[in-house]
Amino acid sequence: MSGISKGGKKDTKMRIRAFPITMDEKYVNNIWALLKNAIQEIQKKNNSGLSFEELYRNAYTMVLHKHGEKLYTGLREVVTEHLINKVRVEVVDALRNNFLQVLNSAWNDHQTSMVMIRDILMYMDRVYVQQNNVENVYNLGLMIFRDQIIRFPLVHSHLRDTLLTMVAKERKGEVVDRGSVKNACKMLMILGIDSRSVYEEDFEKPFLIQSAEFYRLESEKFLAENSASVYIKKVEARILEEAERATHYLDKSTEEPIVKVLEDELIRKHMKTIVEMENSGVVHMLKNNKSEDLACMYKLFCRVPDGLRTMCDCISAYLREQGKALVTEDDNGTNAITFIQSLLDLKDRFDHFLHESFSNDRLFKQMISSDFEHFINLNPRSPEYLSLFIDDRLRKGVKGMSEQEIENVLDKSMVLFRFLQEKDVFERYYKQHLAKRLLLNKSVSDDSEKNMISKLKTECGCQFTSKLEGMFKDMTVSNTIMEEFKHHLQQSVTNLNGVELYVRVLTTGFWPFQSSLSKCNMPSAPNMAFEAFRRFYLGKHSGRQLSLQPQHGSADLHATFFGIKRANTGPMDLVDEGAASSSGKSLRRHIIQVSTYHMVILMLFNKKESWSYDEIKNETDIPERDLMRALQSLALGKITQRVLSKDPKTKDIEPDHMFTVNDQFTSKLFRVKIQSVATKGDTEPERNETRNKVDEDRKHEIEAAIVRIMKARKRLQHNVLVAEVTEQLKARFLPSPVVIKKRIEGLIEREYLSRTAEDRKIYTYVA
Repeated sequence: MSGISKGGKKDTKMRIRAFPITMDEKYVNNIWALLKNAIQEIQKKNNSGLSFEELYRNAYTMVLHKHGEKLYTGLREVVTEHLINKVRVEVVDALRNNFLQVLNSAWNDHQTSMVMIRDILMYMDRVYVQQNNVENVYNLGLMIFRDQIIRFPLVHSHLRDTLLTMVAKERKGEVVDRGSVKNACKMLMILGIDSRSVYEEDFEKPFLIQSAEFYRLESEKFLAENSASVYIKKVEARILEEAERATHYLDKSTEEPIVKVLEDELIRKHMKTIVEMENSGVVHMLKNNKSEDLACMYKLFCRVPDGLRTMCDCISAYLREQGKALVTEDDNGTNAITFIQSLLDLKDRFDHFLHESFSNDRLFKQMISSDFEHFINLNPRSPEYLSLFIDDRLRKGVKGMSEQEIENVLDKSMVLFRFLQEKDVFERYYKQHLAKRLLLNKSVSDDSEKNMISKLKTECGCQFTSKLEGMFKDMTVSNTIMEEFKHHLQQSVTNLNGVELYVRVLTTGFWPFQSSLSKCNMPSAPNMAFEAFRRFYLGKHSGRQLSLQPQHGSADLHATFFGIKRANTGPMDLVDEGAASSSGKSLRRHIIQVSTYHMVILMLFNKKESWSYDEIKNETDIPERDLMRALQSLALGKITQRVLSKDPKTKDIEPDHMFTVNDQFTSKLFRVKIQSVATKGDTEPERNETRNKVDEDRKHEIEAAIVRIMKARKRLQHNVLVAEVTEQLKARFLPSPVVIKKRIEGLIEREYLSRTAEDRKIYTYVA
């Protein structure tokens, strides 16, 4: 089947050309005379007798016979003549009376007449105008009106001055004819023919210049007479007023530039003055919790470049000043709980401002975090105090706090924890405090403890909390072991001489205690009980070692006090209650809850009535610092807890001072707890010891980081290595470049790293 190709067929169109008829000059002039007369009649509003169809045909004929130029030029002359000789005269005559109304009326008439003229000359618009690239009929009329009326010097200046005067009057509170102003602005926009040029040059530019000057003077007057908060409200009102004016009777496009002028004159040029105004600026607002005023200021300062930065700098200076005052230690020492609570209160205050006044702006959020990080680290004890604060909240006996409230406090404490640079110091203290809570059964609840550890784990990773979790595991395992031990005692009928023993077996690596044997001569009864447990435990777990940690233990002693001393016996029997005579009315029995060291000291008084400090020290072998604390709490603590008397009755303890049982000891409670006199927080020697341990741990962490980096990179320049080590470790602490350098040298000595021969500042990893 053969196909038919269409490609070769030529597409032809038939065109019918008009037969050229030449028109003589006279005929053309006659047609033009008719059209000219019609245009003039339209301008005079006498268009009712005109035949628009006939006029259109005449214009069509002229253009068709190539007389479009004559028609176009003639139109321009007729319109120009009418505007100059009639309209301009009327407008100039009205300069002093109803100027805007007359001008608006003339403009409306001109628009109407140009629409009619455009209709009869429509063919010229379609053919001649397009072929010769000239303005169409209607636009030509607009341009002539612009040049002959609006740009006529007398009218031009008077129109501008009239409009500016009316706006100025309204700003001062007078009522003006908004409609006239709106019509004039609309006219200027139309005269721009698809651009704002006429409106911009004839009105907007002078309007913005006048506005800038008006608001410059007004801002100076406002600032001199008003407080910052009143000034801000006035500025806000002015901006709304100008925006509304632009929308309602100027052109909408003027809103943005006029508001920019206001922002510049009322805000940007006076930012520093506003925020620093005495007794009303930002600091005053912060001190008096004026959240709404701060929110107004924030909204206004958002509008200008560097506005928020100016505000932020002022707030930051105040916050740092407040924070520095809180973290500075006074001569009387600082209470850790008050210290942290004050910081939390300050954080709450500024978080409130952040949410209520600053719309959670990122700049303000970063500023608050940066400032807190700055001043919380000014005090080297901040990690210790934070740990003590959390310790206080997690201990039993915190009255009036629900679990949810404790949870909220812990969340807030974690915020402060994030600001700490020395997180490893916090970890060491937290471990010590957690150990005491667990061993003394002081935790408010295991759930709260585990919740806190979970928060730390989320923040710092499992390496940070692995030992803390290990401590909890030890406590659980110890409970199981004690159950087994009790069962063992029952089966083997082992006698512990009346001692009820409860042992917690602690894994050396998890707990912040020295594994070495602490010196202390235990009384025979408790010592025999412990040895029985040791044999039981090592029988189950061969190859392990148990060392007693008396400094962390506690004891309940059954004590009988005699008001009248008896011959040949001590005044207090701590072991055998049955030996006491029950005939005396002054006989008193109590259970005394004490630490292991207290127990060791008190049981000495079953042997003899009085002991000197030196004798107690030699007999018990308790470390001097712990012995001093123990005696202070037994003899110099609260009156209701003084089970020993000291001679002489001074606050200090000397080697020859004598101790006896307090005959007059009384208590309303049957179970009396002897509180240790240990201060809330470490003493200076303990603090130094903790610091030394932290520094020792840091050496290993820095070396580990150096080796990790060098193993991966093989070759590094000194400064790059220091920067990378700092980056790796900053989550736990900020290592000093000097310390890093020492650790690098230590690793070079131990041949983990080596210096390159060509440059001693470049290190290589030794595999």
